[in-house]
Amino acid sequence: MASKVIIPKFGWMMTEGQIVKWHKQEGDFVAEGDILFEVTTDKSIMDVESSVEGYLIKVLVQEGDSRKVGDTVAYIGEEGETVEDGEAPAAAEPKAEAAPAEEKAAAPAALSENEYEVCVIGGGPGGYVTAIKAAQEGLKTCLIEEKVLGGTCLNIGCIPTKALLKSVEVLDTIKNAADFGVVGDGSAFKLDMEAVQNRKNQIVKELTGGVGMLLAKNGATVYNGKGSFVDSNTVKVGDTLIKAKNIVVATGSKIRMLDIPVAKEIPLYTSDDVLGLTEIPKKVAVIGGGVIGIELAYFLAKAGAEVFVVEFMDKILPNIDVEIAAIAEKYLKKEGIEIHTSAKVTEVAADGIVFEKDGKAIKESCTAVLMAVGRGPCTDGLDVENAGLKVEKGAIVTDEYLKTNVDGIYAIGDVNGKYMLAHTASAEGLTVVENILGHKEKFNYNRVPSGIYLHPEIAAVGVTEEQAVKDGKKIKVGKFPLVGNGKAKVEGCADGMIKIIADEQYGEVLGVHMIAPHATDMIAEISTIMQLEGTVDEMLKVVHPHPTVSEAVHEAFHAVHGKAIHI
Repeated sequence: MASKVIIPKFGWMMTEGQIVKWHKQEGDFVAEGDILFEVTTDKSIMDVESSVEGYLIKVLVQEGDSRKVGDTVAYIGEEGETVEDGEAPAAAEPKAEAAPAEEKAAAPAALSENEYEVCVIGGGPGGYVTAIKAAQEGLKTCLIEEKVLGGTCLNIGCIPTKALLKSVEVLDTIKNAADFGVVGDGSAFKLDMEAVQNRKNQIVKELTGGVGMLLAKNGATVYNGKGSFVDSNTVKVGDTLIKAKNIVVATGSKIRMLDIPVAKEIPLYTSDDVLGLTEIPKKVAVIGGGVIGIELAYFLAKAGAEVFVVEFMDKILPNIDVEIAAIAEKYLKKEGIEIHTSAKVTEVAADGIVFEKDGKAIKESCTAVLMAVGRGPCTDGLDVENAGLKVEKGAIVTDEYLKTNVDGIYAIGDVNGKYMLAHTASAEGLTVVENILGHKEKFNYNRVPSGIYLHPEIAAVGVTEEQAVKDGKKIKVGKFPLVGNGKAKVEGCADGMIKIIADEQYGEVLGVHMIAPHATDMIAEISTIMQLEGTVDEMLKVVHPHPTVSEAVHEAFHAVHGKAIHI
């Protein structure tokens, strides 16, 4: 008797799924465990495997169609077998749309097919979040994306980088297993870079594939192609002209390159290239000691390469608190990474790089070079001049409301050049929607956290001690070293610190900087207290669970008054 293939439930909130791709066709033999099809739900694409062996004798639901959880989409049986139930189940009924709240702007019925209240150019974390939120608020919305939904972050940035870093973290744990009482030859383990890349690609595929479903689910129209301004309320995509009352530019950034001589004989990588490596070079010169350069230098070193970093500024991670950056540099050197600061690269030669330091020209050999000197706003092909947009140093100029100099046009994310982080772009997009709705929301960049994914992690929000002093603020500083934290010792990572910058008079939290396990998760607590304009004394009353690394945050707040408990 034939077996039914149904839409499975991947998570308790899932009610329906869309068939993205069939991996088997009618008549194909199916082994138990073979992937039958891909289904997308919420923000991910999941592979559905066969639980039985046989032949795919009937497919009821085609690619692109949605069905409820539990609905039958196909049958598997014996070769030549037929089934009577050959009709597909009814398509999932569209959800009734809730009546918009009074303050929400309902889409005017008079709008034609290519007229919108909101048009978003760019489908990265800023653009797609803006489009989804605008559609949720009852605004007729479209999004234009030239390449792949998800932007730099999901495709060639945040997510793939962290996937690679996780692989080397696991390898490092195995190699140092003896430190935790686990015996065995950990040195025999190594990275299979093709397997590492396959895992990374699968994660990216699941996340980016789900973005399209979220846009469709919320009623936002997607145009695939290059968007460019015709005038201040018209955008062209191919042969299609789109009119919009509000236009949000979210075109992201592009890789920067130094204007120096580069020999053709040596492999010159960008961050995009490194994320796709299937073989690790023997010795890599990393030009640039910012976040991108340092994260990738750490990955390459952990993956087996000999690495040295050349940074123009007087310290690596120039925007990070001096003390935190110094601890990070100590860790990196412990990993065998050589670091040259206050150094200017002048040439990429056939067998290495040339840089100036202390008035001398130095040449250091390598087998590959990574150019990681940052990213810059991307307005290529956008024809901003047709809209009359003001651009400075390549970035579209915006005010505290994310408005440009042209009414009805906003710019968010990397393209405005203010704070080039994915979560900043998303938060700016939500702010823009509020402003389109007439709520007049300002965006405060001092409350945006940042993270660097080394081991231990680095996270920060607000001003550094140096910035506060430079701005003439009267401050108090509290520090707590992780050597006094039990969970950090358990993690095998007690050489870190939590640092608090607070207003001297009122105790308002102005900035927090940390290098610790789980720092990028713990910083969210600080972002919350800063958003609420919390004080040091209020944080002293917050109970943190034991044993956790987060207890060190509590201790650092006590340290502001010189009264830390465990140090």
